[in-house]
Amino acid sequence: MHSASNAASAPSELRVISSRRSALEHLREIWAYRELVSGLIRKELKVRYKNSVLGFVWSMVQPVFLLAVYSIVFSILGAGFRDFAIWLLGGLIVWTLVSTTLSTATQSVTSNQYLVSKVPFPRAVLPLSTLGSALVHFVLQFLTFVVILAVSRHRVDLAYVWLLPIALVVTTVLLAALALMLGAVNVYARDTQHLLDLALIGLFWLNPILYEYQRMVLWFTHRGWPSWIPLLNPFSSVIITFQRAIYGSPSSGTKQLLPNDGPLWYLRNLGIVGVFAVALFLLALRWFDRAEGNFAEVI
Repeated sequence: MHSASNAASAPSELRVISSRRSALEHLREIWAYRELVSGLIRKELKVRYKNSVLGFVWSMVQPVFLLAVYSIVFSILGAGFRDFAIWLLGGLIVWTLVSTTLSTATQSVTSNQYLVSKVPFPRAVLPLSTLGSALVHFVLQFLTFVVILAVSRHRVDLAYVWLLPIALVVTTVLLAALALMLGAVNVYARDTQHLLDLALIGLFWLNPILYEYQRMVLWFTHRGWPSWIPLLNPFSSVIITFQRAIYGSPSSGTKQLLPNDGPLWYLRNLGIVGVFAVALFLLALRWFDRAEGNFAEVI
């Protein structure tokens, strides 16, 4: 009787593991495991700076180092424009968040195979915790960047600064969606992490970081394409918002860097990306929910 009872309960347990949940149910489950998310974020941070003397200081040193390097290099090359290093860092700080999140999230499930195969919990917390870790580094680097701006007495544009929190929220939702999708795909196709390395290189050059946004617009318009084509890359809208607010001007002398439009133009672009990000996140939750039922077996 006892063994029969156990046998009868086994199929029920399997159905719970592979059950389909709505996006709201999935979010509630992730929220219920928020302490696990916090613990995984702390683990990510500790592993990254294990046996390091400076620890988190390395995250704060990087913007200072990049500012010095790019200032010297572009001074020697005679390229760029006024305060080019500030412009560059305004884009690089966003790109570092993007590349770090996607790289770590892709391997988040496979690198925690012991937890996946032994401990019952919503697997979505694994890629989302890597995003949390990347956000911690972003905050540290941004605070360092603020100090750099204050010391160099660089004037930001306060009429656009209020857009930065919105841009960060939009980026976070978009990265959460991509993290879930990449983390799940890599379980079944381990080449994903290697393909991502190549994709990030290409995507970096598709964003106006080492060059001005208007240069890209002119390249498309001269070939008969609409001027909004560069905005099809959702990260471009975020990056140019950071550049517009932090650099403080849409131009440098006679050189046009960004569209000379008001804050509402940038807000509209962020709104479009935000709607896309939310839709993609809901789709990613649904897709991850279908994929995670077989994670333990595949890993």
